[in-house]
Order: sequence, then C-alpha cells, then structure tokens
Amino acid sequence: MAPGPITRDGGGADRFLNRELSWLDFNARVLALAEDSARPLLERAKFLSIFSTNLDEFFEVRVSGLQGQVAARLRTRSPDGLDPAETVLAIRDQVQALVERQTTIFTKDVAPGLEEAGIRFLAWDDLDARDRGELQKIFEERVYPVLTPLAVDPAHPFPYISNLSLSLAVVVCDPESREQRFARVKVPPLLPRFVPLAEGCRFVPLEQVIAANLDRLFPGMEILDHVPFRVTRDADFELEDEDEDLLEAIETVLNRRTRFGHTVRLEVDASMSGEVLDVLCRELQIPPDAVVSVDGPLDLSGLLDFYALDRPDLKDQPWLPQTPAPLLPVGDDSPDLFRLLRAGDILVHHPYDSFATSVEAFVNQASRDPNVLAIKQTIYRTAGTDSAIVRSLVDAARQGKEVVALVELKARFDERANIERARVLEEAGVHVVYGLVGLKTHAKILLVVRQEADGIRRYCHVGTGNYNSQTATLYEDIGLLSADPALGADLAELFNHLTGYSRSVRYRRLLVAPENLRPALRDQIRAQAALGERGRIVLKTNALVDSELIDELYTASHAGTDIDLIVRGICCLRPQAPGLSENIRVRSIVGGFLEHSRIYRFGADAARAEYLIGSADFMPRNLDRRVEALCPVDAPALRARLDELLRVCLADDVLAWELGADGVWRRVESLSGLDGQARLRELAVERARS
Repeated sequence: MAPGPITRDGGGADRFLNRELSWLDFNARVLALAEDSARPLLERAKFLSIFSTNLDEFFEVRVSGLQGQVAARLRTRSPDGLDPAETVLAIRDQVQALVERQTTIFTKDVAPGLEEAGIRFLAWDDLDARDRGELQKIFEERVYPVLTPLAVDPAHPFPYISNLSLSLAVVVCDPESREQRFARVKVPPLLPRFVPLAEGCRFVPLEQVIAANLDRLFPGMEILDHVPFRVTRDADFELEDEDEDLLEAIETVLNRRTRFGHTVRLEVDASMSGEVLDVLCRELQIPPDAVVSVDGPLDLSGLLDFYALDRPDLKDQPWLPQTPAPLLPVGDDSPDLFRLLRAGDILVHHPYDSFATSVEAFVNQASRDPNVLAIKQTIYRTAGTDSAIVRSLVDAARQGKEVVALVELKARFDERANIERARVLEEAGVHVVYGLVGLKTHAKILLVVRQEADGIRRYCHVGTGNYNSQTATLYEDIGLLSADPALGADLAELFNHLTGYSRSVRYRRLLVAPENLRPALRDQIRAQAALGERGRIVLKTNALVDSELIDELYTASHAGTDIDLIVRGICCLRPQAPGLSENIRVRSIVGGFLEHSRIYRFGADAARAEYLIGSADFMPRNLDRRVEALCPVDAPALRARLDELLRVCLADDVLAWELGADGVWRRVESLSGLDGQARLRELAVERARS
C-alpha cells in the first residue's frame, strides 16, 4: 500500500528553501565560473557579463514584484515562511555580497590577467597626454553630439531616467553666485561601454571619457563632483485578459517597460557622497535599502563585447555541433528525413548535435516538399529575421502550403522581436495566432502534414528548447523527431485547441498543461512511492519550485524511493533532511553550455522506465498558467541514450554542485575528474562517426 502524503504544517524553512534566494544561489554558481582560474580569461569575462545581465532581469521582474507586495502591505508568506518584506531584506544582503565578489573578481583577477595578455582596462588618470588627446577627439566626434545634460532646478524638474541606463550625477557651481546645482548626464547606450584606443587593445570606460570632458557640457561652471549611477525599473507588466488587440497591448507594454516602471534598484559608485545619494533616493522615490554600492565599474554586462575580440588563445576551443550519422548527406544528396522518420524516431541533443542539420533541415525539407500540405509550429523565442526556420515558413506559405505559426507575444524580453517575426510571417501569408487568453504558450511543438501514397501522414518534433538557431549553440536541449501516428494526432488536436475554439481534449501520448500535466506527474511520483525501496526517480529540470510536487517527492523519499534531482537553477526542495528527504539528492550542472533540457525518468529499470521530455519545469506557472507539452520516449535506443545522458550528469564531478540539508550549495568533490559537458561532446563525435 502506498504511503499517504506527508502532513503539511504550513511550510517553513525546515521544509522549503526560499525561491528568490535560491535563484541568487544559482547566479552565484554562474559567478563561480568567472572565478575559476582554470578557465580562459575571455570566458571568465563573459560569465561576469552574464552574471550582471541575470541580476538585472532578477530585479526587473522578481524584486519589483516583491517591492510591489511590500508597498501594498501584503504579508502573505511564501512556503519557506518569509513574507515579502523579509525576503527583500534577505535579497539586499545577498546581492550586496555577490556584487562585491563580482567586483573583486574583475578588478583583482580578470582585469589584471587580461592586462598581462595585452588587453588593458585603463582609468582616465592612467592615460598620458597622447591617449587623452585621442579620446578627446573621439569625444568631440562621436560622443558629444549625442549627449544631453539635464539640470535640476525650479525650472527643470528631475529628469526621467530610463530602465538600465547608466548616468553621471554632476554637481556644478556658478563661479559668480556660488550657487550649486545638480545635473544628470546620460551615458549613451548605443555607444561602446568601453572605448577602445587606436590599437584596439586598451579600453577606457565611456563614463570616464564623458566625465573628463564635462566642461564642454557645462561651460563656465565649476565641476564640483561627478559620479556614475544606474537605475533599474520594474519591467514586469501584466496584460489585461480583456485586451482585444493583443499586438497593440504588447507594444504599449514595451513602451511602459522602458519608461514608466517604478525604480527597484539604484546602483551607485562607492565614492558617491551622501548628499548626492540623498538627492537620487528622494527624486527616484527609492529607499536606502534598494541601493547597491559598487567599488568598481558599474554594469559589467558590457564585458560581453570583449568576447568578440580575435583572441582565440583567451577562449575555449570552439565547439562544432555534430551531425549524427543517420542525418549525414549521402553523396551530394541531403538525407530524406521523412523516410528516416518512417523507419523510427530520432532523438537530437543540442548543441552537441547540430540544430541546422536536424530541426532546421526538417522544416526546410517540409517547406520544399510538394507533398507537404501543412506546417504548424509554436514560436516562443526565435533568432532574428534571418532565422532559417522563419525563412522556411515564409517559403512554404508562398508556395501555397497551409502554414500556422503560434507566436507567443508575451515571451518576456523577447516581445519586440516576436512582434517583428509575426509581421514578417503575416506578410508572407502565414496564419499567425497569438495563443490562448490568460496563458502563455511555452510548448515547443512542430507538426508537418504530408500526403503520401497510402494517405495522410503526420511528422512532428517535440522539444525542450526554442526554435532558435542562436541559442541552440549555447543551450543544452533535447528534441524528438517522430512519425508516430498517435503523437501526430495529439499535436493536431493541440494545435486545433490553440488556434480555434474547443473544449479540453483527451490526448493519447502528450501530457499537456494546464490540463493533465500536473496530475500525470503527481501520479508518476506516487507510483514510484508505492514501490518503496524498489522505486526510482530521476528529474532533470531548470527549476523545482512547486510545493505540491515537492511534498509528493518528500512522501516518496519517506517511503524509501531513491531520488536524484538535477536542477540547474531554483530549487525550493531541501534534500537530505532527516525524517523528510534522506533519499533525495540534488545537484546542479553549471558550465559553458546552459543546461536547459527537461528529462523525467520514473522507474528503477532503465530499460523499462518511463522517460518524458518537453518544455515544462516543476513550477506552478508551467503546470497551471502555461500551455506546456511533455511526450514519452519509447524507442529502446533513444531511452538508452537518455539514460546515458542522465548518468553522465550524475557522474559529473567537475561542473557539478550539490545542495545540502543546510540549504548551502557546495562543489562536488572531484575524484574522477569527469566534466559532463566534455564527455557529451566526445559522445556526439562518436555518434557522428558511427
């Protein structure tokens, strides 16, 4: 008899970890990559940039929401027991410590290392007269024409400061009246964050070049003080479900995002005086506990520009995605993917397997094949207008095929790009649909309908990642290409549900949120719990937040079920806790590729276990507020490959971290020296040669 669920006591830190602090722990693991002296220097600089960009989005979305709850005096506690105000205070302390660590890594380690390699970050005071003359010429020709000094006085109210903009706070004095004034100078975001000197290997922060030439902006005034600061605003606007024109509503939201969100973070140079800081806090209506002091350059996201430098000696050896042997050309002919899929399903693993020669080739062949009648696809995040998949869909529509693109306009921070893609597709005659009211369409699904000699046949792709050729070289994802009739029928039903009017349908193979996915995952966990010590669960996911499913995992652990969780980011489950989760182990793989695939295995016997792949994480939003799809993988060879992938992740002791019962992430002790991502590259090469 299966044990019943563990009785919930209202939650608390003994049972659940805080969602926001767990995310900061993930970003700390990203920062650790920048801290790793074994990595090439430009790779480390890249991870410093990624850390900054991650933190920006965290404040724009998560912290802004918490601050809104605090302002509304909401005291609802999260499952870990913290209320919004307590969470904001905990975030403040952790963020300040992380930013200080980032600054130290850059100023004491990465920047000196790059200098030894011939790439120098210089302050204005370090320059000789010749260098200053060169930068002053650049200032006059390229910078000065786009600067607008904005004074603050009774006739000039405090200027609006846009989201993520870097600025100089300037205090000037009239030499005759001795009256002091405050002014703001925006650092133009379209110019390079670090200005290169002529030889291209020495760089000066743009704000320092501007600061050295403030006399050109305030002629006749004394410059008493100048100090950089940066503002982050709320960028998480909600749409009203009754908005009739979703496209117009999204465009309105985009304008509000950059202009009208309330201030959620103020980053300031550590040298800023108390008087100037008081002015900024007062005018921006931001409390002192939302100020982050930085003893170094602000906004290190600009370091990503340096990755474009032609210095292969300072980067990882580039990885060339492999084409699995079955997908290799035969002579001068491309493989017939329809024929291959009629013979059996194909599993692709990006970026180890080439996205171009698998998914893009599949859509391209479908667009050119005269027997293909229809192509239907979801688009959540795509590459630019030159995307091969977008081009294929356009070509198919122009040839008269029925082409449907379900474009998710509410994909956060990709809304504008998706609007552009939607218009390109509509102009070509593609039927563009924006999904269901109140639900984001996050499923990664593609359906091709083809007329064949024996009738209509459906071919399909279900994946864990976006149809994006750029991220397919950086994100680790799984995709299943199939001609399975039941799976194809399910996808046809799902697309009809998304594009038309229909009630919920009963799917044969797919698990679909928000309809049957949550109960299906719950039942899978309970089935393993019923087996006790003979049960086995392995979950690879981006985030584990849902408290109901966490409780189900606790119950399974209590019954003796062996559980391994591979969670890249947020994990609210507390593992290895006596009496609660002794049989649960949690690890995270953080490396050069972003671990993004979702693979769920239920069963102790690898050959007979249930394997699911798809788009949904263990989060309430994925299970209840999005359209998601998971599908089973049945072919023995493909199940063996998924098992191999999971075993590599569980054996990794180079990139892996473990979560302890105390809620602290620690690096896994390296005994065998197995780098999981390196091993998967080796396996991809072997498959391409087999």
